[in-house]
Amino acid sequence: MSRIAASPTYAHLWGTEELGVHFSEQGRIESWLSILAALAEAQAANGVIPARAAAEIRSRAKVEFLDLEYMASETKRTSHSTLGLIRALERILPPDTAQFVYYGATVQDLTDTWMALTMKTMGGIAWRRLRTIETQILDLAVEHRTTPMAGRTHGQIGSAITFGFKLASWADEIRRHIHRLGDGRTRWLVGQLAGSVGTLGFFGERGPAVRSDFCNLLGLFDPGMSWTTSRDRVSEFCLVQAMIATPMARIGDEVYELQRPEISELGEANPPDAVGSITMPHKQNPEGSEHLVTLGRMVRSQANLVLESSVQSHERDGRGWKAEWVAVPEVCLLTAASLRIAADLIGGLTVDADSMIANLERTRGYWASEWALVRLSRDLGKHQAQQLLQEALKHGWSAGLDFKEAVVSHPDLSLHLHANEIDRVLREPDTASAPTMVDAVIARADAERREEAEQWP
Repeated sequence: MSRIAASPTYAHLWGTEELGVHFSEQGRIESWLSILAALAEAQAANGVIPARAAAEIRSRAKVEFLDLEYMASETKRTSHSTLGLIRALERILPPDTAQFVYYGATVQDLTDTWMALTMKTMGGIAWRRLRTIETQILDLAVEHRTTPMAGRTHGQIGSAITFGFKLASWADEIRRHIHRLGDGRTRWLVGQLAGSVGTLGFFGERGPAVRSDFCNLLGLFDPGMSWTTSRDRVSEFCLVQAMIATPMARIGDEVYELQRPEISELGEANPPDAVGSITMPHKQNPEGSEHLVTLGRMVRSQANLVLESSVQSHERDGRGWKAEWVAVPEVCLLTAASLRIAADLIGGLTVDADSMIANLERTRGYWASEWALVRLSRDLGKHQAQQLLQEALKHGWSAGLDFKEAVVSHPDLSLHLHANEIDRVLREPDTASAPTMVDAVIARADAERREEAEQWP
C-alpha cells in the first residue's frame, strides 16, 4: 500500500472503518452515482431532460453495473477526471438515455457536491464523538472536582489546582467545538451546480430551480450562488477539524507528560497483550497519548494546505481545487482517528491522587507561595509583600529550609503570617475558585446538551 491509511495492518491508527468505506474507490463511486441520479431527477422535474431518462439513470447508476476497469482506462486515456465514469455509464444505458448522463454538469459540480456530502458524514462523526468525549471528561471532573494537584506553568510546579479544574478546561474547549459544528452546518453542507463558468448555462432561467431541487434531493442546502473558486466553505470545515484535533493532542500531551514515572499522576490503559518495547521489557509506552499529538500535527498540516489552496483564479482553477481531493480526506481520516483514540484514552484513564499530593509535597511547601503572597498583601501591600517573600524564599531554598521555615524565620514576615496558618494550607491546599469553575462548566454543558440534538446535522 502506498498510503499507510489504506494499509490493512495500520489503517486503524490513521482513520476509522466508517470513513475508510466512504473514501474507498467503491464508496466514492457510489456517492458520485447517487449525485448524478439526483441531478437527472432534478433536471427532469424542471423539464430539462425527459422523466423516463431520469428514471433509467436512477435505476442503472449502480456501481455493480459498471465496468470499473474500463472506467479507469478511459479516465487515463482521456486525461479527464470523470469522462471515464461518463462513458462507463453510457455503456449500460439505452442510447437515447445515455445522452442525458451528466447533462450540463462539470467535474467540479460532481466533486464539490461529493465534498459537501463528505463534510456531512465527517461532521456527524465529529459531533457524536465530541459529545461522548465531553461526557467522559465531565464525569471525571465531577469525581475529581476537589482533588488537589500541582498547577504547572512553563513546565514548573506553580500553585495548587484541582484535577477537576484541568478536566473542565478540556471539556470547555470541546463544547466550543460542538458550537462550531452547529454554527457551520448551513455554510458547509451546500451542493454545487454551476456549469462551465458558474452561470448554469445549460439550464437558462430554470437553472436556480434545478439547483435547488438537486440539493434538496441530496439533503444539502442550496448555495444560491456558484462557489467554484470561493473555497471558504471547505477551508473553514478543514480548519475546524484541525481545531477539533488540537485539544485531543493537548489532552494527549498532558497524559503523556503526567504518566512519566517521575510524575505518575495519570496512566493510560493498555491492552493485555500490548508490548511496550521489544528490547526493554519493563516499559509500558504511552501509545495512545503520543499518537494523539502526532495526529494533531498532521491534521493541522493538511488543513493548512486546503487554506493555502483557496486562493484561486477567475471562475475555475484546478491548481488549488484539486489539492482538496487529497487533503480533505486526510483531514477527515486523521481527525476521526484522533477522536476515536481520545475516547479510548479518556475512557481508560487512571488517576493517582496520592501521587498528585506527593508531587506538591515534594516542593517542600513552596507551591503555597501565591497563597502566602495574597495573605501578606492584605497587611503589607502587594509589591512590598512580593519583595519580602521572594527574599525569604530564595534564602530558604538555598539554605535547605522548607516553606514554613523560610517564612517564619524571616523577621518581617513572621509578624503577619504564622506557622499554624501555613500548616493548615499545606494540609488542605487552597485551590481558590477552581471547584467553582468546574461547577460552572458542568452546569453549562448539562443545560446545552438538554437542548441540542443527539445527531448532526
